[in-house]
Amino acid sequence: MRRMGAASAALAALVLSGCAGTIPADPDGTLDRVENGILRVGASPNGEWVTLSPSGQPQGRDVQLISDFAARLGARVEWSTGTEHILAERVEEGELDVMIGGLRKDTPWEKNTGLTRPYAESLDTQGKKHQHVMLVPKGENAFLLKLDTFLKDARGAR
Repeated sequence: MRRMGAASAALAALVLSGCAGTIPADPDGTLDRVENGILRVGASPNGEWVTLSPSGQPQGRDVQLISDFAARLGARVEWSTGTEHILAERVEEGELDVMIGGLRKDTPWEKNTGLTRPYAESLDTQGKKHQHVMLVPKGENAFLLKLDTFLKDARGAR
């Protein structure tokens, strides 16, 4: 009986070690596609987080963060601008890799997209504290982990 338990444990360890290189994974291959490729970003104008220049070019806090993230991945950013609703749907459909715009952690898009961990905080006019996140396609966990790690490092550098 004891021999069987040891054999089962060895088999389990072998199986799990074979999976270790693939967790977390991106079912749609987002991280592999973006590295040294194109990062498709939806930018929804929202105060200091995202503004649009007169020529329509995104700028602001989130724009700088995501531009730095793309540079770290060797990626070029392909910008899309629009309303939060339209861009969140595009993330949900996998047409965008990430959406920025000072989104709050309590966003209604959480049900159909993935969220980064909070990377910034702000106070509203009533003094209430809000945590901010970015949206990514649901299930693209390797990409999300890479972005979360970057945001954590960037936050610590400030």
